[in-house]
Amino acid sequence: MAKTIDFSVIAPPEYLEMFVAQEPARVHHVAAQRVLSDSTYRAFFRREAERGAEIIVDNGVFDLGHALPAANLVAAACAVGAREIILPDVMRDGAATIKASDEAAREIHDMSDEFRLCAVLHAADDEEWLRCYDHFVSSDYVGAIALPASRHPAPEEQLCRTRWTATRYLEDRGMVDERIVYRLLGLGRTGHLELVEQREHEWIASVDGAAPVVLGALGIAMLLDGPYEKPKTPRIEHLGPIPEERFDLIRRNIAVVRSAAGSSMRIPEARS
Repeated sequence: MAKTIDFSVIAPPEYLEMFVAQEPARVHHVAAQRVLSDSTYRAFFRREAERGAEIIVDNGVFDLGHALPAANLVAAACAVGAREIILPDVMRDGAATIKASDEAAREIHDMSDEFRLCAVLHAADDEEWLRCYDHFVSSDYVGAIALPASRHPAPEEQLCRTRWTATRYLEDRGMVDERIVYRLLGLGRTGHLELVEQREHEWIASVDGAAPVVLGALGIAMLLDGPYEKPKTPRIEHLGPIPEERFDLIRRNIAVVRSAAGSSMRIPEARS
C-alpha cells in the first residue's frame, strides 16, 4: 500500500482554527517569525503540540528572504513545543546552504540538543545537488532532510529542479537513509498531483502548503484528478480577509490535497 504523506496547511493567523487545526493532530510546519511576533499564532501551535502534533519550525527564509539567527529559531521552537527546526538555507546554492546549516547547527547545539535538525537540499546543478545530499546524509547533526518544491518549468531529468525525479533517483539507487526523516517543502508546479506519485516512496513523511487556502480564497477549486493550473496569486501574508462564502471551497481544496496525499486527517468539526 502506498504511504500516507501528512499535509500541513499554511493559512493566515486569523484562520488557524478554521483551516489548520488537525484531527488527529499530526504535524505542523510553522513560521519562526510568526511564532515570535504573534501571540495568537504561538498559542495555537502550542495547543496543537500538546494535542500530540509534531511541530516543525521553519527558518523564515522563504517569507523574509533570509533565515532567522539560531537563537531566534531555538526561542521559537521552545515557545511552541517544537520537535524540529529547519536549518538556514540559501535558494539554489548548495555550498552556501551547507555553510549556513553547519554554522546554525553548531550554534543550536550550544544552546540545546532537544531538537531534530532538518537540512534543506539546494543546488545550482545536479553535481552540486549530489554533493549537498551526501554532505547532509553523512552529517552527525542532520535528523531530517527537506526537498523544496519544483516551482518553475525545468527539464524532467534534473535532480536539482524536478523533485519527483530527485526522490525517484534516491530510491532507485538505494540512497535513502532510514535514520533520516524526509519531508517535502511546499506544493510545486503540479500542486497536489505530485503527491500521488510521491506516495509511492514510503519514506516521505510530510508536505506543507498554502495553495488550497489561497486558491479557495480566490474562488478557484482544486480538482482531485487535475488539471492543476495555478494563476499568479498573492503570498499568504498578503491574502487579506477571506469572504466567509469561500470557507467551504477552501475546506474542499484541503480535502483534495489530503486525498492526493493518502491522508485521512481532517479539520475538527468543533473548530470549523
